[in-house]
Amino acid sequence: MRIDLHTHSTASDGTDTPAELVRNAAAAGLDVVALTDHDTVRGHAAAKSALPEGLTLVTGAELSCRLDGVGLHMLAYLFDPDEPELARERELVRDDRVPRARTMVRKLRELGVPVEWEQVARIAGDGSVGRPHIATALVELSVVDTVSDAFTPEWLADGGRAYAEKHELDPFDAIRLVKAAGGVTVFAHPAAVKRGQVVPESSIAALAAAGLDGIEVDHMDHDEPTRARLRGLARELGLLTTGSSDYHGSRKTVALGEYTTDPEIYGEITRRATGAFPVPGAGGPAAP
Repeated sequence: MRIDLHTHSTASDGTDTPAELVRNAAAAGLDVVALTDHDTVRGHAAAKSALPEGLTLVTGAELSCRLDGVGLHMLAYLFDPDEPELARERELVRDDRVPRARTMVRKLRELGVPVEWEQVARIAGDGSVGRPHIATALVELSVVDTVSDAFTPEWLADGGRAYAEKHELDPFDAIRLVKAAGGVTVFAHPAAVKRGQVVPESSIAALAAAGLDGIEVDHMDHDEPTRARLRGLARELGLLTTGSSDYHGSRKTVALGEYTTDPEIYGEITRRATGAFPVPGAGGPAAP
């Protein structure tokens, strides 16, 4: 089985629609794909409707969190999307995205970058506007070469010159809320230092003690020594280890299924979840 547990669609900051994403996942030879858009479940219905035969969909979201001033992302899998407290927190984060993005555009203009809000809004389309959309605008303006190049202290990284804060969950609250909604939590790319400051291992240990289920180890932003260190930490803390592409369509160079999760780990995630269940594909409508 080939299992990719971290992808994004146009419901947040990816470039594939949810329907395109599941079709592309099947074409890439995946057996299981998780749709984990930022702070939203808006793409789930369309992904389910288009799900090809032979592909299983894991519903999820990537929750924006902050701990001791450091931003981090919490992957939440197979939770009840209608659980009211978690739904309310996701809505608070989403509602703060537009004011935050407008602030970052203003800061960029103050730095001499000729970016316009209309340009960012066009790039975001119907998705939840965020830093990758602003980074794409910087690529269009030839300010940086790639989206990843915009996530530096010079531009959009945490604490960077054009960075602006938004409403974010405390990760301990995120774990509690996801568990109350029957879901499973995995700390996304916990050692992605090229994105900015990361939390220390002592914080990961505290999150594990609070009920964190796992950490994402095999990821494009982790080199081999980092992956080995994270596997050792996971063994010490009794955490599951996952691998995922963090696919964003054409916004990033990583391909669907470039990093994958062991089937036994996937099985354990599904065993722990009670809020929702993986959706087996019955053969969605053909691509237009």
